[in-house]
Amino acid sequence: MRNSMKVAKWEYRRNMKNKSFIIGLFVTPLLFLLFFNLPSLFDDSEEEEAPVSVYVYDELNVWDSVQSALPEDELSNWSLMSDPMEETEILDELANSEKTAYLLLTEEAIQNGSVKVYMSEDVDENLVYQARVFEQPLVIKQLESLGLSEEEVAVASQGVTFESVVPGEESSGTAIELEEETPEEMLQRIVPIAFGGVILFSILITGMMIFQSASQEKKEKVAEIVLSSLTPEELMKGKIWGYFALGITQVAVWMALILPFLMWKIDLPLLEYILVPETLLSVAIAICGYLLFASIFVGIGATVEDISSTSNFQGILFMFPFLPFVLIAPIMGDPSGIIAQVGTFFPLTTPGVLLLRLAVLDTWPWIEIIIALVVLVITIWFFMKLAGKIFKTGILMYGKDATPKEIWKWLRQ
Repeated sequence: MRNSMKVAKWEYRRNMKNKSFIIGLFVTPLLFLLFFNLPSLFDDSEEEEAPVSVYVYDELNVWDSVQSALPEDELSNWSLMSDPMEETEILDELANSEKTAYLLLTEEAIQNGSVKVYMSEDVDENLVYQARVFEQPLVIKQLESLGLSEEEVAVASQGVTFESVVPGEESSGTAIELEEETPEEMLQRIVPIAFGGVILFSILITGMMIFQSASQEKKEKVAEIVLSSLTPEELMKGKIWGYFALGITQVAVWMALILPFLMWKIDLPLLEYILVPETLLSVAIAICGYLLFASIFVGIGATVEDISSTSNFQGILFMFPFLPFVLIAPIMGDPSGIIAQVGTFFPLTTPGVLLLRLAVLDTWPWIEIIIALVVLVITIWFFMKLAGKIFKTGILMYGKDATPKEIWKWLRQ
């Protein structure tokens, strides 16, 4: 283990002194920030649009109930009018005004079932949808005007819900209400998983560098010198952990540059969404994914004489980390379906599919998660053993790329 850590430190220091790696380390987040701000560079509109002033005449006394049910800043530009205005007066006022709207909540509007929203020409039509916050209290006023009792009004205004009943199962007694998820709730669910996805992507990119490292040492014939002081297994494990440290460093730099910008630009506490227990699970999945594919890459690198002449056989293996992309459509369509479950339990697709499902599902299937992680850990141990056999023989083989037949022979030894 000590020799493996020495190899890991050497690989880490060697790459951290590599100019191309350092440039890529900082250029990648800078490119992200550039493309993130690119639309705003071509936007000729004003940076901050003036708010719309909305004046409400509340003859029905529903303003207080609406205001108490909404956040303080939701109706910050809305104000009450003490005296009513005729329609002609409002139209004349709007003809000489900008960013102005009038909303008249009167008995006549209740009887007609239609509330008019008077707006100046520069006001967006979306204001009509904002005015629908008064819909529920106005419906209650309509029902009261029909002479219904308070109990009858409460029943009529609460709406209808639907309850699922399945043969052979007892009813839960709870109704299914289709509630739209708020953007904040969506971020709280997605951000921890997205963070794990960024880690998985980053360390996989650096993990692919293991292939180049093993192939380069083999080409320059320095492996014999290195292996004179340690075993092939120690060299292989040292490379895996060294490039893992590089990947984590890359994630740390990216987050340090991008996260503060996003928190300022989007004005959301993204750091609070990341520092949650769910993040630990997504990071654990990402690390397992790296160890799985790193064992494949280091084994492939030991079988290649020259990276520029990689055969189709070795090249196909590089497609394994991207297999989950093939399953995105069916998983998004049915995250609990058979395709999603098969992808979860198939080790080569487990990391990507599991992260994708956790980002989509409201309730996590913990039994499936535990089984998938157990299968993944066993597969990592098995692949590490196979990679060790391939690496032990392949790293000392010169003059040609190893064939599938030769690799199979090494595995049987």
